[in-house]
Amino acid sequence: MTPTSCVFCGLLAGHGEASWVARRDGALALLPLAEGRLSPARTVVLPNAHAAGFHDSSAESLQAVVLLAQEVARAMEKCIGARGVNILSASGPDSDQSVPHLHLHVIPRRKGDGLDTWPSTVTSHPLEDAWHSAVRAAMTS
Repeated sequence: MTPTSCVFCGLLAGHGEASWVARRDGALALLPLAEGRLSPARTVVLPNAHAAGFHDSSAESLQAVVLLAQEVARAMEKCIGARGVNILSASGPDSDQSVPHLHLHVIPRRKGDGLDTWPSTVTSHPLEDAWHSAVRAAMTS
């Protein structure tokens, strides 16, 4: 996917309508389409710069997105009484990512709201015994 064919890049460039929540130097926040909302106030935070996901995002983009997600969460607590949030993201072709542009979903939560965002299943993909050592080694090189 290229930035010219990315739906989020199109919105950032002013093509199409978006309900913007906040615009900052490195990131923006918007409301998703109503039919796709897990919650009426669910907000999507994305970097201005195109990157498909966590794997290829710059440190600056990641920082901008996380800081704006925190700002959105604090505003949700102050304005709508959401004392908790779930931050959800899918990143990469095997993650069920819907739009290949890094983005975080900030979902306001209230006690007893009935929403279950924690996975209810576990992966069936087996790993070899040495996976932990291999990952740890990759982190140090």
